Amino acid sequence: MQPDLSLLDVESDASVVGSTLRRRRQIRGLSLKQVADTSGISVGMLSQVERGLAAPSIKTLRAICAAMDMPVNWLFQTNGGPESQAAEYIVPRDARRSLSYQDGLILKELLTPDTQPEIQMIRFVLKPGASSGEAYNNSEGGKCGIVLAGTLGLELNGTGFVVQTGDSFAFPATDMVRFWAVGDENCEVIWVVAPATV
Repeated sequence: MQPDLSLLDVESDASVVGSTLRRRRQIRGLSLKQVADTSGISVGMLSQVERGLAAPSIKTLRAICAAMDMPVNWLFQTNGGPESQAAEYIVPRDARRSLSYQDGLILKELLTPDTQPEIQMIRFVLKPGASSGEAYNNSEGGKCGIVLAGTLGLELNGTGFVVQTGDSFAFPATDMVRFWAVGDENCEVIWVVAPATV
């Protein structure tokens, strides 16, 4: 269920919205200029939004979020009280942020809050035929994971591996990687990345 954006009080929540956008931009490794150019606003305006000094329109928020491949509903947070304190450390099952790729063949759920950008845990569900596409890498850090169900095809620097249910893996984030679901069953993987990249 998508949230009603009219319930987001951008003016009163400007500092929360701004800090959420800044943290997400930094995790994605994007500059102010890159996000501003892609979203069609000025660097100055984006900077003011991130610092809580400007309250953007819903249209502008959508554009900024789209520039960072971030659903707008990720801006919805509980302010004040024990719920927001818990949100700094805990992600309840029904509050996971998710992204869907390849027409629903890949589901990616973020299992960790953005308050710890040094590490990120992700749950992938790969349907039969799903693939990460071309090999890619990151400039720093490490990655590891465990296959909870199904079978994962994993290619590291051109060498292919088959990772079965219960098997785990680890590799430097600088390695060229691609992965896919093997067989006709869904493949569920918990993937850990340090530092966070999504």
